[in-house]
Amino acid sequence: MTRSNLVGGEMLNWSDLHPADARPACTGAAATALLTAALQPDDAVLIAGPHAAELITAVAAAVTSVDLLVRSAPDAEELAEQLETTKGEVFCGSLDRFAADEPGGAAGGAAGGAAGGVAGGAVAGDGYHGYDVIVALDGLDRLVGPDTAGFSWADGLERLLGRLRPGGRLLLGAENAFGFERLIQPDITAALPRDEDWARDVTDRAPAGLKPLQAALHDAGVAVTQTYAVFPALVQADVALTSVDGFAAVVAARAVATRNEGPTLMDPYRVVLDAAAAGLALELAPAWYFVIGTETPAVLPEESVPGGDGVLLEEHLLTALRCDDQAELRRVIPEYVAWLGAGGAGSPDNVIRDGSSYRLFGHAQELDVVEHLTRFARRALESGSRQPWPAAADPHALTARLASMAGITVPEQEFTPDEVVRPRGSAEQLTTVARLADELAHASARAILFEGTVSGIRRSRPYRVGHAVMNPARVIRRRLKRVLKKVRR
Repeated sequence: MTRSNLVGGEMLNWSDLHPADARPACTGAAATALLTAALQPDDAVLIAGPHAAELITAVAAAVTSVDLLVRSAPDAEELAEQLETTKGEVFCGSLDRFAADEPGGAAGGAAGGAAGGVAGGAVAGDGYHGYDVIVALDGLDRLVGPDTAGFSWADGLERLLGRLRPGGRLLLGAENAFGFERLIQPDITAALPRDEDWARDVTDRAPAGLKPLQAALHDAGVAVTQTYAVFPALVQADVALTSVDGFAAVVAARAVATRNEGPTLMDPYRVVLDAAAAGLALELAPAWYFVIGTETPAVLPEESVPGGDGVLLEEHLLTALRCDDQAELRRVIPEYVAWLGAGGAGSPDNVIRDGSSYRLFGHAQELDVVEHLTRFARRALESGSRQPWPAAADPHALTARLASMAGITVPEQEFTPDEVVRPRGSAEQLTTVARLADELAHASARAILFEGTVSGIRRSRPYRVGHAVMNPARVIRRRLKRVLKKVRR
C-alpha cells in the first residue's frame, strides 16, 4: 500500500498540483511519449518533483513499483490516495533532506528486499542498489522549498544521481532562462514575482543556456544519450525534438504560437521558423529534456512530424509574396485549387507541396476553396508579410485577388473596419505602419505631381483658347435646359 512519509522541508500550505499563483505541474504528450519509450515493466522508478497526476498514474500502471518525492504535503496525501493499490511510497519534503539512507520502497522492492526492507523497501547498505529510473521532467528547481538555501542545481543533480543504480536511467527536464518567451512575450505582469518565486540565491538555479547545462552534466560525469528541445513549455510539453528544422520547425512554431495567442512583441510562429532557419531553434527552445542511459526516438510523439520531402505550401506562397513573384503565385494557386477540386482537403498551412503534388499535413478541414484561401490571406496579414500589392489589412480583398488567379470570382462585399486584420506582433505592426506611411508618401507625391500638371495645363494657351470657345456654348446649353423645363411644366 502506498503511504506518505515526511522527510523534512515539506510545504504544508502549498500545492503544485493545484497552484493558485504558480506554474502547474508538468504534463504533455511529449512527456507521456518519453516515459513510454524509456520505461520497462520491471523498472523501479522514482518520480521527483511536480508531475501531473495523470502522468504519475500512467507510470504506476506501466512499471513494477514507483516512489514519489514531492514538496507539497497536500499533494503527497492526494497522490498517496490515488496510488493506494500501487507498490511504492510517497516522500514529502525537499530533495536536500531526502538522504541517501532514506528507505526507498520502489528501489528496495526491485533490488534490495533481502537487505531488510521497511514497508516493502530497503535501507542503504550492501543491499541497496537504487532506482532503475529517476524521472525529473520538471527539472530540479521545484524539488526544494523556501526553507532550503544554498542548495545548488549541481547539488540537486548529485543527490538524484546518488539514488540511481549503476546503469540506471535519468530523465531530466530543464527550463530555458532565455528562450522564445523572452522574445515574443510583452506582458509585463509575467515579470512580476509569483508566490513560488521566493528569494533564493541565483546560483541555486539551473545553468542558463543549453551549453552551460550540457557542461554541468558533463562535469557531473553524466553521459547524455539524447537531448530534446521541448515546445511550447516545460510544464506543457506538446512536442520534443532532437533537431528543429524542416517540418519539425513548423510543428514547434505551431506549439509556441498556440501558447501565445494574445499580443506579442513578434509573431511567435514566424520567430520560431526564422530561428530554425538560422540554426538557433534548439538553443532558444523553451525547455529541454536530457535522457541519460537509454535510447529514445528523435521525435516525441513520433507521429507529430510528417516524413518525406517537400515544403509547407504556406511557406512557399509567403516566399512568393515577399519577393513579388506573381508568376509563381499564378502558377501554384491554380494547382492547389485543382488539387482541392480533385478531393484534397487542407489549407496552405497544413498542406505539403512536393513539386507539383500535394498532400495533407495534419487534420483535414471542412472548408470550401474560398475559405481555404481566406485562411491563408488572414495568416499572411497576421504575420505582417510583405505583399506585392498596396498594403492593406482587408482579408476579403486579398482573398479575391488570390482567387482570381484560379479563375474564381469572389462576390464583392461592403468593407467594415471589423475586417481589418492587424499583424500579431508589435514589430510586424510597426513594419506595416512604416510600409503604409511609405505608400501614403508616394501617393501624396503623385497627387502633388498630378495637381501641378493639371494646373500647368490650365495656364497653357491652348487650354485658355479652348475654354473661351467652349464657354459660350455651355452657357447657351444651360439656358436652353431651363427654358425647356419651364415649357414642360
